[in-house]
Amino acid sequence: MWWKKNIRKILVPLIIIAILAAAFFFGGDAPDTSGQTLQTAAPTPEPSVAAQTPAPDGDESETGIPIGRETGEDAYLTDPVPTGKPAPAEPQETGKSDAAYSCTISISCADVLSNIDDCAPETAAVIPKDGWILRPVTVTFTEGESVFDVLQRVCRENNIHIEYNTAAGYNSAYIEGIGNLYEFDAGELSGWIYSVNGWFPNYGSSRYQLKSGDTICWVYSIDRSSYGVN
Repeated sequence: MWWKKNIRKILVPLIIIAILAAAFFFGGDAPDTSGQTLQTAAPTPEPSVAAQTPAPDGDESETGIPIGRETGEDAYLTDPVPTGKPAPAEPQETGKSDAAYSCTISISCADVLSNIDDCAPETAAVIPKDGWILRPVTVTFTEGESVFDVLQRVCRENNIHIEYNTAAGYNSAYIEGIGNLYEFDAGELSGWIYSVNGWFPNYGSSRYQLKSGDTICWVYSIDRSSYGVN
């Protein structure tokens, strides 16, 4: 009978003890993470856009060196020189000396005679009847001089009019007129061109360094395109 009267007094403390024991067993040893920061592995950085994209043709790298330039042209955009023909020599880089040589030079506008009737009267008036402004003549020059140097000198010595400008983009003088005959006076494709030993160079006369025995011919053509000159 005692058991039945006191069962509540016995069970309640046992239940409390059991609850406390369970709490200690399942949660007592768990570490306190309330003050810790969750750490995750750092993501692998993606390559930058600059590293993935090659530099465009012609841009400079960090060292200042042009990238992707393979045009085969020089700084003055000179077309390739035919095999066996002299390459241009830049006036500012050409050495000079007192060594003297000789060459032959002439100036002709005979090409205009074939259509002189189509020329303006003032143009026809300056054309020599035989087409020669300067017949072939042998002159001296010093080492390092150019075709343009010799042209200037013979025109000055023979009182021949000459007019030119400096074409910086081509690093050479450009002949506009000789003997008062100017480019375009005999048509939209007309003008002065030169040859050396029968070859019409594809660069300006200031860049053609002479050699002893060269033959220079200045020719006024009514169609420079036929010589590859525009």
